[in-house]
Amino acid sequence: MSRPLSDHEKKKQISVRGLAGVENVTDLKKNFNRHLHFTLVKDRNVATPRDYYFALAHTVRDHLVGRWIRTQQYYYEKDPKRIYYLSLEFYMGRTLQNTMVNLGLENACDEATYQLGLDMEELQEIEEDAGLGNGGLGRLAACFLDSMATLGLAAYGYGIRYEFGIFNQKISNGWQVEEADDWLRYGNPWEKARPEYTRPVQFYGRVEHTPNGVKWVDTQVVLALPYDTPVPGYRNNTVNTMRLWSAKAPNDFNLKDFNVGDYIQAVLDRNLAENISRVLYPNDNFFEGKELRLKQEYFVVAATLQDIIRRFKSSKFGSLEAVRTTFDAFPDKVAIQLNDTHPAMAIPELMRILVDVEKQSWEQAWDVTVRTCAYTNHTVLPEALERWPVPLLEQLLPRHLEIIYEINRRHMERISSLYPGDFDRMRRMSVIEEGDVKRINMAHLCIVGSHAVNGVARIHSDILKATLFKDFYETDPGKFQNKTNGITPRRWLVLCNPGLAEIIAEKIGDDYIRDLDQLKKLLKFVNDEGLIRDIAKVKQENKLKFSVYLEKEYKVKINPNSMFDLQVKRIHEYKRQLLNCLHIITMYNRIKKEPNKHFTPRTVMIGGKAAPGYHTAKMIIKLITAIGDIVNNDPVVGDRLKVIFLENYKVSLAEKVIPAADLSEQISTAGTEASGTGNMKFMLNGALTIGTMDGANVEMAEEAGEGNIFIFGMRVEDVDQMDRKGYNAKDYYDRIPELRQVIDQISGGFFSPKQPDLFKDIVNLLMYHDRFKVFADYESYMKCQESVNALYKNPKEWTKMVIRNIAASGKFSSDRTISEYAREIWGVEPSTAKIPAPDDPR
Repeated sequence: MSRPLSDHEKKKQISVRGLAGVENVTDLKKNFNRHLHFTLVKDRNVATPRDYYFALAHTVRDHLVGRWIRTQQYYYEKDPKRIYYLSLEFYMGRTLQNTMVNLGLENACDEATYQLGLDMEELQEIEEDAGLGNGGLGRLAACFLDSMATLGLAAYGYGIRYEFGIFNQKISNGWQVEEADDWLRYGNPWEKARPEYTRPVQFYGRVEHTPNGVKWVDTQVVLALPYDTPVPGYRNNTVNTMRLWSAKAPNDFNLKDFNVGDYIQAVLDRNLAENISRVLYPNDNFFEGKELRLKQEYFVVAATLQDIIRRFKSSKFGSLEAVRTTFDAFPDKVAIQLNDTHPAMAIPELMRILVDVEKQSWEQAWDVTVRTCAYTNHTVLPEALERWPVPLLEQLLPRHLEIIYEINRRHMERISSLYPGDFDRMRRMSVIEEGDVKRINMAHLCIVGSHAVNGVARIHSDILKATLFKDFYETDPGKFQNKTNGITPRRWLVLCNPGLAEIIAEKIGDDYIRDLDQLKKLLKFVNDEGLIRDIAKVKQENKLKFSVYLEKEYKVKINPNSMFDLQVKRIHEYKRQLLNCLHIITMYNRIKKEPNKHFTPRTVMIGGKAAPGYHTAKMIIKLITAIGDIVNNDPVVGDRLKVIFLENYKVSLAEKVIPAADLSEQISTAGTEASGTGNMKFMLNGALTIGTMDGANVEMAEEAGEGNIFIFGMRVEDVDQMDRKGYNAKDYYDRIPELRQVIDQISGGFFSPKQPDLFKDIVNLLMYHDRFKVFADYESYMKCQESVNALYKNPKEWTKMVIRNIAASGKFSSDRTISEYAREIWGVEPSTAKIPAPDDPR
């Protein structure tokens, strides 16, 4: 028998990784050594692994530069409509491997590093994640950038260059502790500072109404310094730009006014201005009305709009002087997409510029603003909706408050003429909410100021129209759309699961990487013994590899033949990690009750961060780790059940764990998860889904066929009905013995023998204050998990269902999502054309 191939030899055979031409490899080695010498000023005797990573990163980045410059030049000449994706979060993860994938350099770089005596994977592990996001919303923005570049759109991502991204999570005796994420400590080879495009941003001050129009005066100025990161499309020579703003104090900061005497203090106070871009707020689906956060939201919007307008005025077929003096064409040349309400201040800010600075009439300015802006809603949870107190805006952005009042006055006038005397409807639809303190409802501002409003999965968009935005839908039905989320198949298949990507390519060619609908072609091979064997084999390899990683990183030994049962996402009551816990404890009790019965072995892994101020979420993490301590050390259980909390879940960990998963847990209460995108990643990577009819799970079931996904629990209608009649958790507790046993164990200290009442808050929550109705879905979930076990015992049938799922996952490419945004919201047509490469004659 021939010896098994080494990892390196295996990689060489994988065609989706690009060709390793001899000249290519020689070139890469030469440039690697040049960067080690000239950029890092090191030789091989003193270079560290980190130096080698940076040398490789710079070498790969060199391949982007020509394409980047040429793409921007191409846009300048062609003057297409430009798309501006505004987001407070871009959860990018690592850049090195993604760049190699999209440029087709993976095999060449592999070969080059191998010949240099270095290990590519080891170097990739040195790169810090760019963790400038909390979860779904921020990662969606990153996938969208990849798709917009791949579809040849003239698109720009605009956000904040946080000095500290999402905190690093450490687990210390079962509790989450946060550590600052100093991701820029060693420098970032992928960004280029552009100080020449620095923009002033104003805060505070007061408003003067003069005969020559309105002036906003006596403001404090903070400078916005842009950093550009290249965003390569998939093998089409397009390289777009993500521009992130960093806050800088002007040189005269605090020196021009009263404290002339204290020069030292004035210089130290520069930090106050620069704190704006210091840290990402770590809340997912929760609104915390802090002044610094509002400053961040306005900061990104004000800097970005100046940039947009500068580019609009100057880019007319190669002319350098500002040629556009009128804004009539603005909506034909500019689309602004608001990623949730976080950048909602773009609406009053654009009005301020058009009316106060550019001296347009209100009517002209409003027409331009509405036709330019569009708003994506990401959640229906009331605690997540942004409602800013009026006194805060009055102080920080007085002119914008006036503009919002005027927007609302005209809006109310329209509603009043459409529904005369319906004062209750006017109150419900107002942008200003009355109360002890008046608040600005940012979602209402976005709807009024946008020409398109969308939810992120069909069920979510339907819920918006039926509940949260019902009045607005009745008034303007044409405004409301659905755009079901998607994920980029480059990062979430080719990059993270090359073995699977290659098996698929061998069967149907590699065009599916740009056109994921082609995965449907796999359906005709669903009974192909060879494919079934190969899919199962690559899953087993991924599981083994992840087992090794777990053993190395977490010192836990796991059974790679067990079912890998995964729930990775932010920790939140609505995502119901607690329901998962109840299932784990029930399985444990069943094993203890009948230790000689056959059980389908499982390794349950739960990962995710809790917002630092979210006490319940932190208790849930402690409960998971406490359950693990008991279950994993019980000799009766052995390796039939293991419970692992995955520390510091982030993009780069997702890329390791998702390809190894067998079962994907998507178990939110129906009507609470707007879409979910992790669900799509698992589906594409050959895991089966157990889930409720919520978010995109509904469309996944529709695409794959309901028999190919494990659906359980209440539907939205059942939840609504229960809300009307009242949910009584105690009824379930009294009626279901297994559930009662589990709850009594948690409350009696079985999982916390040293602190018997440690989890009393959680039990109290589940019994008396559970908005998310965990007990109501317990029986259905248990039963559904039984059918998961039964199928897993039949590996061949399991794998056939996996193939049917992969074949049905084409809809969930972000390329499809972005094509729909482009055609139905932005009014542009995606293109598959390649820009000429830098070395091509023009």
